[in-house]
Amino acid sequence: MLSNSRDVKGNVNDGFFEIKYLYDGVYLTVYPAVAKGRKVDVDDVVDRLTKKRVSGFDRGAIESAVNKADKSPVKIAAAQEELKTNATATIMISADKMKANLTLYPPEGGRMLTLEEIKELLAKQGVVHGINESTLDTISKYPVYNEIICLAEGDLPVNGQNGTIKFEFDINKERKPTVLEDGRVDFRELNLIDCVSAGQVLCSLVPPTTGTPGKSVTGMEIRPVDGKPAILPKGKNVDICEDGQQLVASIDGQVNYIDGKVNVFANYEVSGDVDNSTGNINFIGNVLVRGNVLSGFTVEAGGNVEVIGVVEGAVIKAGGDIILKRGMQGLGKGILISGGDIIARYIEHSNIEAKNDIKAEAIMHSNIKCGNKLELAGKKGLLVGGTCKVGNEVVSKVIGSHMATVTEIEVGIDPTLRERYKIIKEEIISNENDIKKAEQAITILKKLEMAGALTPEKQEMMVKSVRTKVFLGNKINELKNEMATIEAKLQQDVNGKVRASSFIYPGTKVSIGTCMMYVKDNLQYCCLYRDGADIRMSSFNK
Repeated sequence: MLSNSRDVKGNVNDGFFEIKYLYDGVYLTVYPAVAKGRKVDVDDVVDRLTKKRVSGFDRGAIESAVNKADKSPVKIAAAQEELKTNATATIMISADKMKANLTLYPPEGGRMLTLEEIKELLAKQGVVHGINESTLDTISKYPVYNEIICLAEGDLPVNGQNGTIKFEFDINKERKPTVLEDGRVDFRELNLIDCVSAGQVLCSLVPPTTGTPGKSVTGMEIRPVDGKPAILPKGKNVDICEDGQQLVASIDGQVNYIDGKVNVFANYEVSGDVDNSTGNINFIGNVLVRGNVLSGFTVEAGGNVEVIGVVEGAVIKAGGDIILKRGMQGLGKGILISGGDIIARYIEHSNIEAKNDIKAEAIMHSNIKCGNKLELAGKKGLLVGGTCKVGNEVVSKVIGSHMATVTEIEVGIDPTLRERYKIIKEEIISNENDIKKAEQAITILKKLEMAGALTPEKQEMMVKSVRTKVFLGNKINELKNEMATIEAKLQQDVNGKVRASSFIYPGTKVSIGTCMMYVKDNLQYCCLYRDGADIRMSSFNK
């Protein structure tokens, strides 16, 4: 009579043991652990002997063999027949019922489970769909014990596509001046205005699609999420058709897509200068000024602002684009704020801010905030003096001057994010101080209440103080959530670039994210970009 039973190791370095049934007794052989592997435990051996129904085993002999672990057979019981057991298996179904996993346990002198027996186990557990027949066949022929094996996978549902908007005009029209053959830039022929007539279709709804159902391993259907219908982006001077599927213009004018809304704006035209004869202008649509905008005056528009002449130390604010056919001599007081792009021949001694792009031939000694791209083209292509905070990229011919004029450039992070972060931080501090004042008032009023001296007026003050505390507490939580979102964006890797097709002169300071570089020598035909914690230089076209 000779038979073996060997335990299965959890790790290649773990110790293990063998039980042998010989003609003169039952023998135990213990193998030591390697490196930091787990040693054999006496209880593991006893459990195995108990399951095998080995009678009359000597625990002392077992403990001695385990302690020595010298690979020497030790007799632990009298000779007896081995209880032979076949292989066993468990089927585990995941909580979402999308997977069925099999774990096989080795036979003890018996045989492996047959393919039919494993299929029967699956059927008993209700696994009827997504069974991998190939894996099932392989595992029955070449069993792998004490490992989790995926035998069945369900089909995930395919969600429907959300509805979309089909625009009948170009919402991404590039506002780029024409560069002539001699290098000059034509700022007069921009072709930026999309004119529409009343009743003209501006956009249509594309319906959502339904999803495809899935099925779990137990055969249960899993409902998909159907696509959601889009909402028509109704803005000003537009109507929704009777069928609710289209937007049409309600007036003749210029169509704009601003802040996610389709608007049609009528145009307001100033035939001469914006001066004392016109006063400040505030118009819901587009404004066209055929003359100049003089110092001290303000032009505000819900759409675009276009100035044929020169802008002096004035203020121009537009929900759309600002287009200056000549340029701006701001005298240190000029301000341009655009919800879209700013396009000008030149800008000097001004403060300008654009949500998207800024394009010009020369910008000198100005403070710039640009959400996306600052581009200096034409013969000069000059950026010199002042500060530039640009979200994505600066492209110019010349940056700085041979006189080492201080020119500061920051790219890679939308400047409005930094400003919003600062405002939120200050607002949180202010609200926290107001909460402390409210708490102090509540404490004093509660003392009066306990003393029975709380008048109706004081009671009303108590209610207001409590409401103020709750309101400010909720507001602080909202601000902190917004701050966390902005912090995450600010901490992301930035990919801003500064490119110059001619020179970057000394006196220029370049910041990309948290990295900083002072230009000390003339740099020519180059691109500055961030690489880890450094700013590196490559060719202009990188």
